[in-house]
Amino acid sequence: MSGPGRLRRIRAGSLTSVLALAAGLLGTASATAPPAAALTPPVGFTADALSTYQTNGIVWALAEAGGVVYAGGTFSGIRPAGSPAGSSTTAAVNFAAFDAATGAPTGCSLSFTRGGGTATVRALAVSPDTSTLYAGGYFNSVNGTAVDGLAAIDTATCRTRTGFTPRFGATVRALDVAADGTVYAGGDFRTVNGTPRNFFGAVTASGVLTGWNPDADEPGRALRVTPDGESVLIGGDFFTVGGAASHALAVTGASTGAVTRAYGASFIPSSAVIKDIVTDAESDGWYAAGEGAGGASFDGRLAMELDGFGQRWRDTCQGATQAVRVHKGVLYAGSHVHDCSSMGGFPNQVRKHLTAQSVDDPALLGWLPDTNDGIGEPVGPRALTVASRSGRDFLWVGGEFTTVNGVGQQSLTRFADTPDTGAPAVPVVSASAPRAGEVRVSWRSSLDLDDSLLTYRVHRDGGSTPVYTTTGSSLFFSRPQLTFTDRDVVAGRTYSYRVTASDGTNTSGPSTAAPVTAASSASPYQEKVLADGADLYWRYDEASGAFAADASESGNGGVYMNTPSYRTAPSAVAGSAALSLNGTDEYVHSDRLHHYTSPSPYSVETWFRTTSTTGGRIIGHGNNIGTARGHTSSISDKLVYLTDDGRLAFGVQSGSTRPTITSAGSYNDGGWHHAVATQGPSGMVLYVDGEAVGTNAATGNRSYNGYWRVGGDAMNNAWPNRPTSDYFAGQVDETAVYPSALTAAQVAGHHALAGTPPGPGGSTVSVAPDEDAYVNGVAANTNYNDSQLASRGTTAYLGYLRFTLPSAPAGQVLRSARLTFRTSSDSTAGSAENHSIVPVTGTWTESAVTYSTRPTLSTSVLGTISGATSVSTDYSVELNASALGGALGSATSLALTSSGTDSLRIWSSEATAAYRPQLVLTFGDE
Repeated sequence: MSGPGRLRRIRAGSLTSVLALAAGLLGTASATAPPAAALTPPVGFTADALSTYQTNGIVWALAEAGGVVYAGGTFSGIRPAGSPAGSSTTAAVNFAAFDAATGAPTGCSLSFTRGGGTATVRALAVSPDTSTLYAGGYFNSVNGTAVDGLAAIDTATCRTRTGFTPRFGATVRALDVAADGTVYAGGDFRTVNGTPRNFFGAVTASGVLTGWNPDADEPGRALRVTPDGESVLIGGDFFTVGGAASHALAVTGASTGAVTRAYGASFIPSSAVIKDIVTDAESDGWYAAGEGAGGASFDGRLAMELDGFGQRWRDTCQGATQAVRVHKGVLYAGSHVHDCSSMGGFPNQVRKHLTAQSVDDPALLGWLPDTNDGIGEPVGPRALTVASRSGRDFLWVGGEFTTVNGVGQQSLTRFADTPDTGAPAVPVVSASAPRAGEVRVSWRSSLDLDDSLLTYRVHRDGGSTPVYTTTGSSLFFSRPQLTFTDRDVVAGRTYSYRVTASDGTNTSGPSTAAPVTAASSASPYQEKVLADGADLYWRYDEASGAFAADASESGNGGVYMNTPSYRTAPSAVAGSAALSLNGTDEYVHSDRLHHYTSPSPYSVETWFRTTSTTGGRIIGHGNNIGTARGHTSSISDKLVYLTDDGRLAFGVQSGSTRPTITSAGSYNDGGWHHAVATQGPSGMVLYVDGEAVGTNAATGNRSYNGYWRVGGDAMNNAWPNRPTSDYFAGQVDETAVYPSALTAAQVAGHHALAGTPPGPGGSTVSVAPDEDAYVNGVAANTNYNDSQLASRGTTAYLGYLRFTLPSAPAGQVLRSARLTFRTSSDSTAGSAENHSIVPVTGTWTESAVTYSTRPTLSTSVLGTISGATSVSTDYSVELNASALGGALGSATSLALTSSGTDSLRIWSSEATAAYRPQLVLTFGDE
């Protein structure tokens, strides 16, 4: 094809390519990158839902004319936004009209009813001159005027047109109007005006039956007249049209209904139907919505050519697409998409209901407001329309949903082209000191529901001017790691970093401060892992949060799931921390999709420590990232797992076989063990503690897109010596993946370096409380050992925390100490008054301490909390390091006290791991 339409697609495709390129260059983004603008092109609507009236039932159809949006469905009333069901309801029987710009009713009130059965409006269409609204469905009366399945309404007066009385034998489900006034209909009917018309028929503007007769064998659900008026595109359940084989989709002549382009059984699977069709002259295309049953069916979108009616692209995501509309080069869709793995996208996960794609590219764009499934079947959105009024464009959505963006809103919502008021999510940050003269600040890119390209600013030590600015692209299923290396640091000094994300109009709050002490030398173990080519390297040194930083240059960050226990000790490698997993649902997965093609070589490496007798999957590659049923991996291999008797196994899937190596010895003895599994041209090798414990000649494995997972995933019963548990209970440390098969010498070298500490320089350790509780002067004999700690002078609250402090590393002393904490969600958690942290000199236990038995306190003050005024907010307070230094290597207790009347409440160690208090100790040279 040539001409303007083709040129338009090239330009739009170029824009998509630019966005894809931006996403691919995240690792090399510079400080001079331009700021992102709100609404990343070509997205045209914000994700901020506007205040809109709602119905008490289902909206099946939408149409617009002159800035008025018409809604048809199965409902009996409408009510304002925010009104609970059953309140402030105005009667509206299966039909309502709204001002597109305000979301309020216009006063056009029509009741669609029938003498028997449940009346419903299933289709709406406006004549090209916008003078007439046609409504189709299952009804025989409009405001008392007799009709039969199809009514014509004067848009100026909101009255039915007299003389238009066609008779449809059953429900009308699809409508469109040609430039000459012909009204085309599809549905369940078999007759029109008493004349046979199987599932499709047309009448003139006066209601007279025309000769258009596609004669399908199953119901029609969608139709659209082409812009040139010569053809009618039809969709539905059918398998034949006019006797010709054409399943779910066909092109018919506008006068006779004869098939001019058929689509055979191989084009749309027999288990799928077409639910909506829309044309777009600007892109010279038409677009169809598919609903299927099963993974091999068709649930996505089709982009087709108006010239020749061939396919341009096909979206094979699963999720029953119900409605599509095009606006300024973007295809918006209502569905419940949940699995785009066939498109190289996200695996089967929770449903998303509103999406956007360029008309030239099936890749999902960064626009993702959401509804729930709602009532009825339920599937969420059922209808879309675009309206313009007062100089603004609006996307209206109708359906079965009862929430929009997590807020109660039934069956109707709308979005506009401006303003964008939603800020990006606060970044989650990790900071480390990998080598002398460097601090590495890494963060998981943020999510913004209508902006995929965001600007990030890194602030050091609370400064208002960023030390680094960059841009990065992200989607809900792809949030790449971004990294800044600060080389303007001094060894032994502690720095703190915060990161913000901006869409150009709205800026997130600053991230939780990430402290780090600059080192004077690198970890020998880390340097060896990186030198040997690791392209995923998780050290597990984060103190909290969902982000596991990748220490390699590949930006393969991970996601902590279900809040495992962070920074556990002892670690496997000197100068690092370990991660503890519960063996039930805690794990880490890679944040980026990885593709492996057999027989490409690879190695996986991790340290593990356990006493479990139920085994578990330690590390492996799988095609999903969740834990809920249907969201674990159905395909997996490259597994390292522990058997119930503590032996270590390494297996792959090759065809119908599972070549596996299993060690002779057991390793569930409570000690740290080093596991490396390699596969390459020479086959498979499993190493434990630096030595090979088994080999297998297999060189092949499963080729597929997937994610690395540490800690657990589904395991097929065919795996040899399959453990009782799918999940690993114990500690892991220093996990790495390599695009090569490590040699025996490299493996032995890694193992030997584990105990080698970094050279002289600083190190930071975070310690969680062993015990904590608080007491209440009003309930003097009650023990408060729950998820909160409290402090107040009158009436008295005192909080207690006990920490086991590590000894200082050889040649180092305690340089600084901080207590980090988060205020609880209690409405009184924040305090405008000061609260002191003092040593506890008396004895206590968290299970028994009361106000009556409270321990004695020191008169010295280690630190003072001030300005902790907000609820659910992270704070930290500097402590007297010299005073704490004498308690290193032993247990010490601290108390929270106050002389005021304004209480402070913080989360305790019983709360979610990310909220627990931490004592952060920084050591430096003597």
